[in-house]
Amino acid sequence: MNTLRNGEFFGKTNETLNFDGLTITDTEYTHSFVDWHFHENPYFTFLLQGNMKEGNKTEIYDCKAGTLLYHHWEDAHYNIKPDVFTRGFHLEITENWLEKFQISKNKVEGSFNIKNPALKLLIYQIFKETKLNDSSFELSVHQLLLNLFEQMSHQEKNIEKKPVWVKQIDEILHESFTEKLSLNELSQNLNIHPIHLSRDFQKYFHCNLGEYIRKLKVEKSLTMLNHYESLSEVALECGFSDQSHFIRCFKKNVGITPLKYKQILK
Repeated sequence: MNTLRNGEFFGKTNETLNFDGLTITDTEYTHSFVDWHFHENPYFTFLLQGNMKEGNKTEIYDCKAGTLLYHHWEDAHYNIKPDVFTRGFHLEITENWLEKFQISKNKVEGSFNIKNPALKLLIYQIFKETKLNDSSFELSVHQLLLNLFEQMSHQEKNIEKKPVWVKQIDEILHESFTEKLSLNELSQNLNIHPIHLSRDFQKYFHCNLGEYIRKLKVEKSLTMLNHYESLSEVALECGFSDQSHFIRCFKKNVGITPLKYKQILK
């Protein structure tokens, strides 16, 4: 089985950044099939464009633009790519970085698909920082990555303690976030009292219902900006009331305007 060393990925890497124990690459995937392999370091794969299929020991993921995967160190997987342009952003974490910030190498284990919009928006912000590449971008990347690890480990610790309705409402919101949702209807579907839902949603999702839905909308918009010229079309497709509301929410969650993001994606 192939072992890929630090910074090695199958494809054509167009940009590599190395600093303080992190290796960040922007890679075009050129192989239609990549056999079972693993990487010597834990890393995130964030699909910027295109699509592919990835399989590991327990699951197979159909990955499209906006998919965020985490791979633990030496965790084997394979990839299948259709004949379309596919581009990935990788953030690889060396043991030196983990030791520097006193994070156990086994703090987060396994390979999995991260669907929480708050975590995915942190990766979008890291991507943005690497492209702006100003004098403080390294500091920002460290801060965002530490935040990401903290939220991931907190999420793993509480996964067994979550009541059934938490998974149910997350599935409902991911499927219906572009529609007009009612607290009463959500409560009825989940068979819990609206007060209970309002009180405990923040406990498990670390934001209120409205904020979570806006994060899902912004996340969807990020995968569409490369294909739509009109921001008003994107806003409408993602369920925003108008273009101004979309731009405000986007800037709050990503840190720059949609147009600026389109520019750095090229």
